[in-house]
Amino acid sequence: MTVRILLADDQPLIRAGLRVLCADTDDLAVVGEAGTGDEAISLVRETRPDVVVMDIRMPGTDGIEAARAITADGGATRVLMLTTFDDDEYVYASLRAGASGFLVKDMALEDILSAIRVVAAGDALIAPSVTRRLIEEFAARPSPAPSTARRVPDGITEREREVLTLVGRGLSNGEIAAELSISVATAKAHVARLFTKLDARDRVHLVILAYEAGLVAPSS
Repeated sequence: MTVRILLADDQPLIRAGLRVLCADTDDLAVVGEAGTGDEAISLVRETRPDVVVMDIRMPGTDGIEAARAITADGGATRVLMLTTFDDDEYVYASLRAGASGFLVKDMALEDILSAIRVVAAGDALIAPSVTRRLIEEFAARPSPAPSTARRVPDGITEREREVLTLVGRGLSNGEIAAELSISVATAKAHVARLFTKLDARDRVHLVILAYEAGLVAPSS
């Protein structure tokens, strides 16, 4: 199945390079290009891409605000942040805005292509070992709107609560299965149900929810 991609970057040269890169593959297709955050928001509504590869610094509405608008729209489009600025503040802000991944432009081209496929498949871009460090730092920071912090709904079973806690600790499905003495398939099924019940876009957002719900405490 072809992954439909929207490129959002204020530098035409960057967009051209990514377009050529995607054109050399059989499973990736660029369906639109935007030079500003506002253009990206508009084009997403027109083209309904699977993934938006989004720059952060753009004129007018920046990439983070555009990502927030796109993910709040209720569609299936996922956002992959791609920037020259490898800064923790940008990572935290991107995750808060609903982005499913964060890359820097000096990464290997094959890694960027792989990241697009990972995000399109609905998976978290950040590996569990990195998630443990990154999300602990993220969760230790105050939410911009504490009154709107989400809580685990009553419909979550005790087993699903256990699984969410382990996801919050950064465990993979295999590690969760070993911890709870269940099969990997069962662990995956529990995680899938959590996606649905908690309206989570990907695994990173499950981790964030586990922290915000108080199931996991950040390390000192």
